Amino acid sequence: MSGSTIIKKYALLIAGLFFMGLGISLITKSYLGTSPISSVPYVLCLVFPVTFGAFAFLLGIFFLLIEILILGRNFPKIQFLQVFVGLILGFFIDLGMSLLFFVEPGFYASRIVTLVFGCIVLALGVYLEISSNTFVYPGDAVVKIIADKAGRTFGTTKVAFDTTLCCTAAAISYLSFGTLKGLGEGTIISALLVGYIITAISAVFLYFGMDFQRLKR
Repeated sequence: MSGSTIIKKYALLIAGLFFMGLGISLITKSYLGTSPISSVPYVLCLVFPVTFGAFAFLLGIFFLLIEILILGRNFPKIQFLQVFVGLILGFFIDLGMSLLFFVEPGFYASRIVTLVFGCIVLALGVYLEISSNTFVYPGDAVVKIIADKAGRTFGTTKVAFDTTLCCTAAAISYLSFGTLKGLGEGTIISALLVGYIITAISAVFLYFGMDFQRLKR
């Protein structure tokens, strides 16, 4: 693999993480509920004086530890670099929340528009991240490992995983505030919508001859 290809692959990864962070921020700024993968970090940042992105990074470390516990000696040492993926994504989430300070949708319709646009941006980020064929956020990596170990499909395991995260976030919210914060219909919509948008984005890029998968070679 040439040096230029390696640079392109990691540039694609960074771009993907940037759009993921921006998309998560937009979904959160819709005030209809954040995305499932960011539900626990967002609720925790409402409870403690720590940033949204910092908690996303810490949760990524937790997921990485689960990967190590499951795989044991079979855990590939190079995958420790997932730490940096979590760190970069956490930084981009905080950056996105700062850049989008002006996004304050008041009407329900404008909140829906913000939510959908956030889903599109997040889907683009996930597509670029996966297409880089380098590393993924530990939250996605642990789902694949659990699915492989349990003999389940990735999709089924992802639904169970996201549901567990949302239930955990809800429990933290009720224990801390006595009400539900950070979760809502936007959480469900983003969980259902992002996957389909990724498929559509992939088809669009292929139609225009922008096949990032060729960087794998």
